Amino acid sequence: MVNQIQPDRLAEMIDSNEPFTLVDTRPEDSYEGWRIHGAVNVPFSPGDGFADADLEHIAATRDGEPIVAICGKGLTSTPFGFELEHHGYDDVSVVKGGMEDWSKIHEVVPLETEPDDLVVRQLQRRAKGCLGYVVGSTRAASAVVVDPTRQTDQFKIVAEEAGLTIERVLDTHVHADHISGGPKLAAELDVPYHLGAKARERGVGYDYEPLTDGERIQLGEVEIETLHTPGHTTEMVNYLVDGEALLTGDTLFVESVGRTELQFGDDEAASGAELLYDAIHGTILELPDETQILPGHVSVTADNRYEVGSPGDPIGARLGDLRDDLELLGLDEDEFVARVVENAPDKPPNYERVIEINTGTEPPEDESEATDLELGPNNCAA
Repeated sequence: MVNQIQPDRLAEMIDSNEPFTLVDTRPEDSYEGWRIHGAVNVPFSPGDGFADADLEHIAATRDGEPIVAICGKGLTSTPFGFELEHHGYDDVSVVKGGMEDWSKIHEVVPLETEPDDLVVRQLQRRAKGCLGYVVGSTRAASAVVVDPTRQTDQFKIVAEEAGLTIERVLDTHVHADHISGGPKLAAELDVPYHLGAKARERGVGYDYEPLTDGERIQLGEVEIETLHTPGHTTEMVNYLVDGEALLTGDTLFVESVGRTELQFGDDEAASGAELLYDAIHGTILELPDETQILPGHVSVTADNRYEVGSPGDPIGARLGDLRDDLELLGLDEDEFVARVVENAPDKPPNYERVIEINTGTEPPEDESEATDLELGPNNCAA
């Protein structure tokens, strides 16, 4: 029998180490570019049926376990499942919506905070490693959302379940690896949308209220301070929450720092790296060691594993620990600039088009284009 399961059920099966064999039916190049860890690739085209080699591969890989099939959008994995059923397999499931819907799963992680009035929820977009936040005050029953993905309902639900009303939406910068949900969420709720003041220089076409360096937002007794931290981009800002946690966007990650050539270009990447060095050493590292660093991303491998931590666990670090453990933070400026410029990984696919959308220059043609642009992990770390 062929069953259909939701992507979040697949996530549960993976996280709980349930025994099953995951088969990815996409073409080999798609599989190699981005896949779920542990998946085996059996490219399948409906109507072609199975070659003997395919059946032998499946039988050898399966080892008696149930089979779960996944493809790009659920269009080939379903006939693949029926073909397996025709060949005598009686425990086959297919993932609804395939990798497209897999890319939209979010885990919600409550973060520990010292003041009992402060609420911080980290929303992890599992497949891309995007990290967004709901930050609020229980006494004021109000919140802001920082760096939302375009799955805006996820953030509304988290705020509502915490008893908070979203009053503002903040982005740390113009993202290059995924489409921001900031303007959309602010419009849906009819609340202000904020970017750093330097966003004017990037030609942002969305209506937004600029936040200058040092400017503060008040949620009851919870204070959020804007810190201008250029480098990854010129308009990048970090948000210091109640002096306790720093939402760093793509400035400082738990495992690395932000790359600089996506805005500055290859020729000027070193100039961006110099700005980044100054922002880290002149602003972030001036904060107390106990400050919790909460980044805007966690690096995700091609086979969909977090470089640090695990989905559903808090992604963050104490600043003092990063000061001691992250080698990049101990380099002098020349060494830092050279490392950032010379070690840049492959650029995110479609990043120039994503930037166009996130500045409001040219909106996506439709939902299908937006989805296609976002497939695959983020790649914003140096």
